[in-house]
Amino acid sequence: MKPAAKSARRPATATRRSVSGATARGILLQTAAKVVPLNQRRLTFGGKWDYAPAPEDSKHYVIAPRHELFIAGRFVKPHSGKYFPSINPATEERLTDIAAADATDVDKAVKAARKAYEKVWRNMPGRERGKYLYRIARIIQEKSRELAVLETMDGGKTIKESRDVDLPLVAAHFFYYAGWADKLKYAFPGRTPQPLGVAGQIIPWNFPLLMAAWKIAPALACGNTVVLKPAETTSITALRLAQILQEAELPEGVVNIVTGAGETGAALVNHPDIDKIAFTGSTEVGKAIARAIAQRSAGFSPLPLDSATMKRPEGRALKLPKLTLELGGKAANIVFEDAPIDQAIEGVINGIYFNQGHVCCAGSRLFVQEGIYSTVIKKLRDRIQTLRVGNPLDKNTDIGAINSRPQLEKIRELVQSGVDEGAELTQTQCTLPAKGYWFAPSFLTGVTHAHRVANEEIFGPVLSVMTFRTPEEAFERANNIPYGLSAGVWTDKGSKIFKLVNKLRAGVVWANTYNKFDPTSPFGGYKESGFGREGGLQGLSAYCRVE
Repeated sequence: MKPAAKSARRPATATRRSVSGATARGILLQTAAKVVPLNQRRLTFGGKWDYAPAPEDSKHYVIAPRHELFIAGRFVKPHSGKYFPSINPATEERLTDIAAADATDVDKAVKAARKAYEKVWRNMPGRERGKYLYRIARIIQEKSRELAVLETMDGGKTIKESRDVDLPLVAAHFFYYAGWADKLKYAFPGRTPQPLGVAGQIIPWNFPLLMAAWKIAPALACGNTVVLKPAETTSITALRLAQILQEAELPEGVVNIVTGAGETGAALVNHPDIDKIAFTGSTEVGKAIARAIAQRSAGFSPLPLDSATMKRPEGRALKLPKLTLELGGKAANIVFEDAPIDQAIEGVINGIYFNQGHVCCAGSRLFVQEGIYSTVIKKLRDRIQTLRVGNPLDKNTDIGAINSRPQLEKIRELVQSGVDEGAELTQTQCTLPAKGYWFAPSFLTGVTHAHRVANEEIFGPVLSVMTFRTPEEAFERANNIPYGLSAGVWTDKGSKIFKLVNKLRAGVVWANTYNKFDPTSPFGGYKESGFGREGGLQGLSAYCRVE
């Protein structure tokens, strides 16, 4: 080969030499002007992340214009004749009217449950009770698509969460406890478990059908009967479950469902013929329930059994029901310098933005080791820009609607308090729908322990970010809060995981993952996050008297 001619290399050199000194300085100044500081850089996706609409068809699932109470195996009108609307939080449209149960209705439900307990359910062999639970689980699987659509329309959560997370877990809980129904003696070796009686159960609006399964399945497996009170904003799927119980031919009165607001729940808690109270919800309401039950130990009965005479029947001792509470949380998600950062970012996203942050165990406090703080913030800021907010029935949507207007106002008020106290707010650059209850995925930096957002449960898609230097500082700051429901640890070292897990005062600690649930695993909290466990073998003990 002939060597390349010198003239072939000249144009580039000549071009460089042809630029005058002044022109060169001008080019350099223009280039420098375009340099964006690292902490201000943003990823620009344009339309590359846009998806064509993929809405789940909801036209085939007709919602009845009115829903009644479910008592003694039948749907009955409320004693008061009152109803309240159920609103789709994504559109603010009225879905249906729900019956408002009063003390008289609750009394009827408890009597139906007591009759079913004494005459049918407690005397039924465990293998027969298990058959009913298996049948319920299979029907739920068959109707899972319909139930997922109803859950999304009623609660605002995305269809991919209700379809791929909630409904499979609902069926799994009924299957799991169906298997235990005839094996209770193996769950409590050397002892004889006996059912408690009638269980009053109150569930929240963030996981309506899943929370119903968490409570109903173990109660029935142990031989108890149930009076369930769903949240007033999300009652549709609970009443659809009542239809499934009819289809499964569950004996009348074994499960009763009374709908309504706080007054209905209070009537259930204060009823003197309840043997067990299981509540999932806010810490404030949980404290009120514990206080009401404590008053019974002093002989005080706020709601008499006989609502007509307003007297407690003579000869019947006032019961002190067994109590379990699963309350609020303010979980710490701790990321160490040696953690797989990209994996940790996905865990943080799942920990706080899953179900719009409507999760008691949401990882709402992010502790980042100082050495990787800037990297984590940059990745987190870029990642939340990819979250799609909009129609919950669209299969591409990541963030759905806030459950109700009061909850949205609470989120706004707490976030504003964080900004007023000096924190810096970062939100997704998205256009929120004109109608409905929406809040963009957000996180706050510059947060200290003195901020309200670092101590109060926001229950929305808002993350508070703080830093730490040493492992000792991490777990001390994580524990320095009234709550103790859950926590997360991200590190490459197993020894560090075990060290922290043993020092974190939380009922559930996830390592290098977050928000993973299974019916075989117990769940519950410490301190103001409640007491008692649901799920697994521990979930059985909450509904048994062991002799």
